[in-house]
Amino acid sequence: MSKASSKATAGTLAAGGKTGVRIVVAGDRGTGKSSLIITAAIDNFPATCPPVLPPTRLAEDFYPDRVPVTIIDTSSKLEDTGKVAEELKRADAVVLTYACDKPETLDRLSTFWLPKLRQLEVKVPVIVVGCKLDLRDENQQVSLEQVMSPIMQQFREIETCIECSSFKRIQIPEVFYYAQKAVLHPTGPLFDQETQTLKPRCVRALKRIFILCDHDRDGALSDAELNDFQVKCFNAPLQPSEIVGVKRVVEEKLPGGGTTDGGVNERGLTLTGFLFLHALFIEKGRLETTWTVLRKFGYNNDIRLDDELIPSFKRAPDQSVELSSQPLEFLRGIYELFDSDYDNNLRPDELDDIFSTAPDSPWDEPPYKDAAERTSLGGLSVNAFLSEWALMILLEPSRAVEYLIYIGYLGDPSTAVHVTRKRRLDRKKQQSERNVFQCFVFGPKKAGKTSLLNSFIGRPCPDGHASTTEEKFAANVVDLPGVSVQSSKKTLVLREIPEEEVKGLLSSKESLASCDIAVFVYDSSDESSWKRATELLLDVAGHGEDTGYEVPSLIIAAKDDLSSYPMAIQETTRVLIPISENFYFFICEVAPLHSFTDGMAQMLVLAGHSRFGDRGSDSHQFENGRYE
Repeated sequence: MSKASSKATAGTLAAGGKTGVRIVVAGDRGTGKSSLIITAAIDNFPATCPPVLPPTRLAEDFYPDRVPVTIIDTSSKLEDTGKVAEELKRADAVVLTYACDKPETLDRLSTFWLPKLRQLEVKVPVIVVGCKLDLRDENQQVSLEQVMSPIMQQFREIETCIECSSFKRIQIPEVFYYAQKAVLHPTGPLFDQETQTLKPRCVRALKRIFILCDHDRDGALSDAELNDFQVKCFNAPLQPSEIVGVKRVVEEKLPGGGTTDGGVNERGLTLTGFLFLHALFIEKGRLETTWTVLRKFGYNNDIRLDDELIPSFKRAPDQSVELSSQPLEFLRGIYELFDSDYDNNLRPDELDDIFSTAPDSPWDEPPYKDAAERTSLGGLSVNAFLSEWALMILLEPSRAVEYLIYIGYLGDPSTAVHVTRKRRLDRKKQQSERNVFQCFVFGPKKAGKTSLLNSFIGRPCPDGHASTTEEKFAANVVDLPGVSVQSSKKTLVLREIPEEEVKGLLSSKESLASCDIAVFVYDSSDESSWKRATELLLDVAGHGEDTGYEVPSLIIAAKDDLSSYPMAIQETTRVLIPISENFYFFICEVAPLHSFTDGMAQMLVLAGHSRFGDRGSDSHQFENGRYE
């Protein structure tokens, strides 16, 4: 698999898209920095050296990757400390020098230079170089590994250590070759030096590549599939004898038998064997082989798909983004494939399997964590699974498409989602073709906003009360009444707005553009909660009218199991008085929490089909917990 790797890396832009590598050389005075640079550039030891060299450029054909190298010398003068710091911050790699005949300069690496790089937040590969090897006292010969091992354990940013002699021209080109290689083919993202294993994100990427190359989906790469892989990545076929040799190496290290055991089975090279080969390449210092494979499949140095492969989706503030039909069917197929016992309950481990070819699971963190309804067994139904995707497409369409690609979607990414018609046009035409609606949930502290979201997706409420300080989301499928079966199911996304965030939200003209429905929750047992909810309602309604982004609204009475504030219903209609005649059809009646889902279903119909300026004709009310 590796025979053609050097040919492939030469002349490719595979080196992470780099068009040049900037290497900064730093170290104590007299450690041989300038002599090292000059000798590398002209292959001759200089008779004299200036205090600081100007930038030195090595031609692009100096090394096999054909990427130009610029070497920056640095001053050792105290007054130039600031300038040196600026150069270090601009480096792609840093070469730190010490003098082999001056042990104190080696000690200074761990007491001054390496801590300084950390202080400056210089997070690039570091090459430690012992210069003046020819001057070392013959009676003080020590093993480089023995000397450097403690330092490398403490400072993981050190990529390589090497000793050289400019005077005798020993290992001079290798110094900057290793520095360039550390930039173009870094070890850090791929391999954990401490455990000597591939890093998880690298494993996930290689697993995805393996699956993409396993055309017959039998869990192994046949000889033909291996050859196709080789041609795709390295532009050269494998000879039959080379394929036999690759398998033999794997079988010797990972013996097995039957159809699934070991690194090779009767069908070919298994995923285990494929991963083993890449770990072997890296251990042998042939990182360019693995990087060539990753870059051929679109990965960047962070082992994520390159930005150029991920489309962006331009849209007006009152337009939203939804999945197209093709990826939607793909996701249904993925659900069926991974719901191994066909019980409409995608277990957490099955969900992890779905995202095992992505850099991580995007739903492990807010706002997606626990944002959809869980089954009684703790899994996701197909509706909940699709609701999570609808939420992700709504909030982060480009990232959602990226993860679609990771889990195997092979369609055109640019058509994976579609941008909906503007909400204003929907309302003007009194109809909407959208399938995902967003509801902003407002209310004072302790009113029950979080409980509303929890109730909507069947999420248990935690004991005690903790005020929400950040936005939360809940997504679920809602059946619309009085709508044809084909279009009766819509996804509703609830977005909880903490009370202290309302002012900031409304400071933006377009803050309500993405809102289809506004809900105002109040504690039915607390008069002050009611008054604050109506204040928020008026603030939001006024902002909507001022900006042209009016939304239908609803007041929800939470905690209706407690003694209610009796004047709330009578005072409800008074809220409407300050609202202008130009305000969009406004629903504002008290509704107990348990009728919320039915009410929201009706609200979705109204949000999609109602007209501006028609406050009276389509008016509906909640009475006795029922939508009339």
